[in-house]
Amino acid sequence: MAGIKDVAAEAGVSVATVSRVLNGHPSVSQEARTRVLAAVEALGYRPNAVARSLRTAQTRTLGLVISDVLNPYFTELARFVEEEARALGYSVIIGNADERPDLQDHHVRTLIDRRIDGLLVSPADGGTPLMRDVTLSGTPMVFVDRWIPGLDVPVVRADGTGAVRDLVAHLHGLGHRRLAIIAGPAATTTGDERVEAFRDALRELGLALPDAYIGQGDFQAASGRRATERFLDLAEPPEVVFAADNLMALGALDAIRARGMRVPDDIGLAAFDDIPWFVHTDPPITAIAQPTAELARAAVRALADRIEGRTPQSVTLPARLVVRRSCGEAAPNERSDR
Repeated sequence: MAGIKDVAAEAGVSVATVSRVLNGHPSVSQEARTRVLAAVEALGYRPNAVARSLRTAQTRTLGLVISDVLNPYFTELARFVEEEARALGYSVIIGNADERPDLQDHHVRTLIDRRIDGLLVSPADGGTPLMRDVTLSGTPMVFVDRWIPGLDVPVVRADGTGAVRDLVAHLHGLGHRRLAIIAGPAATTTGDERVEAFRDALRELGLALPDAYIGQGDFQAASGRRATERFLDLAEPPEVVFAADNLMALGALDAIRARGMRVPDDIGLAAFDDIPWFVHTDPPITAIAQPTAELARAAVRALADRIEGRTPQSVTLPARLVVRRSCGEAAPNERSDR
């Protein structure tokens, strides 16, 4: 394998000149740059990333710890994070916490041991001692989607409050009054925030959220199924179930179909976190969509700013309601505005 000295000999320049060309230094003449790049191509030279990281104290690598790689929302988020990072010259190593704080901490430790330049984390809980230690250590870190209250870390997230209000108003306009929610874990900021937004939106319309209409979930499909089964066993079941994430919505759909019931004829269903294949279910599911690509790009840019010594601001982007046909809406060709 050719080394930097071989490139220098082939190009007829010094090793220092080769290094400056490879690092984009502006002080090299165009003639020398051309000879070095030709020698790199001829010899098939590839810079040693490990050696470079030891010299520069940077690996040009970011760590991304997501809450659940099987959740289509986080899968899509990871894709856009990797895309933006690559555009900025970084590689990404991904760790899947599987909604477990202990597994989250394992990935964080491993990534730090691998000398990543910075961390993007979607916390699986309200904050472990390790996450607080990482913050205090000065490791560049940005929270994405979820955050840990009390830690001085920039947060890039979507605000679903307005979209939840729009959803509840939409359901109310369709004549629904008994509305239930499958909540995420109260230990996560998104779990707590979505329930409170739902409760507040109902209150504004003079509606209550009885305890019987709150199902405790964990952002996994099985919990959505269990909560919905309990709702369906009530003497007065809800008219619509709102699942606070897409996997719990799919669990709810399984429970409804297992009873021989149909959406929306027997019960309506809506979800937080729109995903591309919600349009392919029967019926297509009304959902709240987060600006996933924009969140990912903003998070990577914020982390790059921290790595480079700047102080990024937190970013909050609005989520939006996407109306389909799972809550009793008219089909597109039946709507009066078409």
